[in-house]
Amino acid sequence: MHAKPKHTTEEEHEATIVTAAIPASNHRTQTSNRRKCICISTTLTTLLAIALLILILALTVFKTKKPITTVNSVTINDINATINLIPLKISINISLDIKISVKNPNKIGITYHNSSAALMYKGRDVGNVPIPAGKIGSGDTKQMKLTLTVFADRLLSDVDVYGDVISGNFMLSSYTRIYGKVRVLNLFNIHVSSTSTCDLKIDVLNRKIVYQRCHYKNKV
Repeated sequence: MHAKPKHTTEEEHEATIVTAAIPASNHRTQTSNRRKCICISTTLTTLLAIALLILILALTVFKTKKPITTVNSVTINDINATINLIPLKISINISLDIKISVKNPNKIGITYHNSSAALMYKGRDVGNVPIPAGKIGSGDTKQMKLTLTVFADRLLSDVDVYGDVISGNFMLSSYTRIYGKVRVLNLFNIHVSSTSTCDLKIDVLNRKIVYQRCHYKNKV
């Protein structure tokens, strides 16, 4: 007897094709997933390297330093003080020229805001002048000349003024403050400030400064 040839039906043929196609499809999916993982891993590594580089630069080359203010000179521009006994009245006019310099030791410029300088008498503001906003370039030093005048009307209610003028020694303090920011790598704003305070003793009769002591405070 001869065996009859076994014929493959159409349905069985399609099943065979589908079965053979499944492994190939799984292989392509796995390959695609591996490529995605490699791409994501490479991107994350690159971003981490960039972030690390920025951090290193911010902490070394571009590390923010404190600005340095120096009072170079304080001179009397004008001075006049008189006392009337009847009625008791004092008239005082003191004008000072103050030259200061602000050094920026950073590798990046400092942008500072509107500020002011003031004359203080026993803790009270008796005269001030504005300091306009500006910029100090990298490694540059900004020179400023300020003229401060005592506002006499602010002293009329202070009885200590009479004793100081009669004794011939008038005590004042000058105060200046510069504050602004340093922008590091166009990413971070670091706020900085620099202040100076000078204690002054003025000889009213001889029209000169007989004592001067300055204090400085710088912040980042």
